[in-house]
Amino acid sequence: MTDVAPLGRVRGSVRVPGDKSYSHRAVLLSALAEGPSTLSGLSPGADVRATLGAVARLGALVEPDEDRVRVSGPRGGLRASAEPLECANSGTTMRLLCGVVAGVGGVHRLVGDASLSRRPMERVAAPLRLMGARVSGEGPTLHAPLFVEGGPLTGIEYLVPVPSAQVKSAVLFAALGATGSTTVVEAVRTRTATEDAMREAGLALEVVSEGPGRRVTLVPGRPAARGWFVPGDPSQAAFFAVLGAIHEDASLEVVSLDVAPERIGFVGVLARMGARVALHDRGSFHSLSALSSALVGTEVHSHEIPSVDEVPILTVAACAAEGVSAFREMAELRVKESDRFAGSIALARRLGASAWAEGDDFFVEGVGSARRFAPFTLDAALDHRMVMAAAVAGAAGRGCSIEGADTVETSYPHFLRDLALLA
Repeated sequence: MTDVAPLGRVRGSVRVPGDKSYSHRAVLLSALAEGPSTLSGLSPGADVRATLGAVARLGALVEPDEDRVRVSGPRGGLRASAEPLECANSGTTMRLLCGVVAGVGGVHRLVGDASLSRRPMERVAAPLRLMGARVSGEGPTLHAPLFVEGGPLTGIEYLVPVPSAQVKSAVLFAALGATGSTTVVEAVRTRTATEDAMREAGLALEVVSEGPGRRVTLVPGRPAARGWFVPGDPSQAAFFAVLGAIHEDASLEVVSLDVAPERIGFVGVLARMGARVALHDRGSFHSLSALSSALVGTEVHSHEIPSVDEVPILTVAACAAEGVSAFREMAELRVKESDRFAGSIALARRLGASAWAEGDDFFVEGVGSARRFAPFTLDAALDHRMVMAAAVAGAAGRGCSIEGADTVETSYPHFLRDLALLA
């Protein structure tokens, strides 16, 4: 059990870890390239370490060097490993690796921890099968351990049925070695970390907007080895943005951030609630500032935050607001590291707010101020974002105790330390 004490005031700046989404992609593209790439600012969490370990088993040379990591792809390309590819708690690692190994000859076994082994992988397997890979696993929705039989692939056009950057990315990684180009069609735009990283690695992509969605077409090719710098993770910055907005005496800044439009939907949501949050162009990077604010309820649609990763912490903001907030079309929350749909409602109730569900929507009637939060205890259910959301609520309110707080190691190992240093 980990205790989080209330913060008397919040001041200062913080640099969150390197963007986790971009880190995974940079590691995989470096492993697929020929020769050495140097990566600076990688996310230090266990999820990205899992991706580094997996590419090492596939034949890439991984060499940590102080605050950088060097990844050298083999001249002849990656090769199947006799050992399982350990994905730990990282759904991104497992789903993107499925795409990578689909084009690598041999049988690949992908495994994860108990939490990851409950997460559905059929949504990734379906398009890879259309390209020519054989993918199998446990149960009708395909749970780990997964078996991917890689080999020659054929490019396809694929409409992603449920918005998912991970599905899109798995298909694009498989497409690198396919015969013919591949097009992924999104009805709702998701984060562009894969497209951005592939362009930086010299690959040929065409992106065409189609209303609220887009078409991404990739020409097969091998990534170029290069130097990578990973900006700060905006989904981690969201926790500090909410802390600054709901704490009664706060002024803070999160520095060196990625501000891709699909990654910062939470900023617009908070601004709509009345939060004094703002993005600033600092020349070579962007920062995000947050000041104490009086919040009101709002309506949040999943298409505003395609990954829905920021919903647990926005639930905390809704608890501190006056009025009712509605979270619409949030079914995707149920298949994250934990059932974040149920977890967000449970957290809201622990804070003293009213919360209820109607189908795939849920609603929170706030208590009007973080000062009115009840002190609480929460089992984080092995979910790092539930740990962080609970910790922010405790720090801005009247304290809390968190069971399983060490799960935060998967994405932000020093989160609780950085939170305390803002006092």
